[in-house]
Amino acid sequence: MSDRSPEGFPAGYPHTRLRRVRRHDWSRRLVRQETLSVNDLIWPLFIREGSNEREPIVSMPGVERLSVDLIVDAVGEAVKLGIPAVALFPATDAKLKTPGCEEAINPENLVCRAVRAVKEKYADAIGVICDVALDPYSSHGQDGLVRDGYVVNDETVEMLCQQAIVQAEAGCDVIAPSDMMDGRVGAVRQALDGSGFLDVQIMAYAAKYASAFYGPFREAVGSAGNLGSGDKRTYQMDPANGDEALREVALDLAEGADSVMVKPGMPYLDIVRRVKETFAAPTFVYQVSGEYAMLVAAAQNGWLDRERVMLESLTAFKRAGADGVLTYFARDAARLL
Repeated sequence: MSDRSPEGFPAGYPHTRLRRVRRHDWSRRLVRQETLSVNDLIWPLFIREGSNEREPIVSMPGVERLSVDLIVDAVGEAVKLGIPAVALFPATDAKLKTPGCEEAINPENLVCRAVRAVKEKYADAIGVICDVALDPYSSHGQDGLVRDGYVVNDETVEMLCQQAIVQAEAGCDVIAPSDMMDGRVGAVRQALDGSGFLDVQIMAYAAKYASAFYGPFREAVGSAGNLGSGDKRTYQMDPANGDEALREVALDLAEGADSVMVKPGMPYLDIVRRVKETFAAPTFVYQVSGEYAMLVAAAQNGWLDRERVMLESLTAFKRAGADGVLTYFARDAARLL
């Protein structure tokens, strides 16, 4: 006599079929563990000089550099869609890029002007996140100051503090240090507090890897050509390391970060999960330019369903433990959610 039922289960085993709850849409919705919503989205936007100017980014189909007036219009669309926050990145004119990165601390630089314009029209209707790093302003393409061919830590941190202050003065809600210098979160927090910006948040790029997925972004901000054959492996994390990410996150939280970020996204879902489970802190993930570009390119070639892979990839971040996602898909996703 067989010890298995006709269905293949061991004899006496309850006839549970997981497919039963998958049969109907209403049932699938009832048991769904993670739900993606517009509240999970942060929309990165690229700024350029000029008026009524938009410039396509070749390696990121559908993404453009926008002049400040069009940035304000884009933010208005984000407000209507219910997107909680935007992140602003400048494409600084080449003539303003110097070894000393002085434009980063200019209160009238592109980012500061854009922040003021957005806040003048939308005030607290939407959050504005500003990147703190020197690569958009450096003639060498590195995120920090370079001395004798090496990116120096402490001098860079001093300048990052000044950069954070001018952005906060412009009205930035969230300072996001992306440079990966040691001790910069604590220094920026102290600088903000000392200047009266106690309510300005810090979203630390805590686990930022030296990834090959950043290429299109570097084109977008104009740092790729400046970086040349150089790389950022002396300060960004080795993609082979996981435990080190937890040390980085622990340090940033101890120094006063309000939230932390893992970057890139899909290749590092294991890191997102470990960070969230270890610290239970607000954890964000950046679906970076290379991730966006390869999904869009595959969709344009008819190899993938653009809408489905977009939503599936964003849902994967939520399933891994992310509280929110910086994604170039934010507007398209918000229209569907």
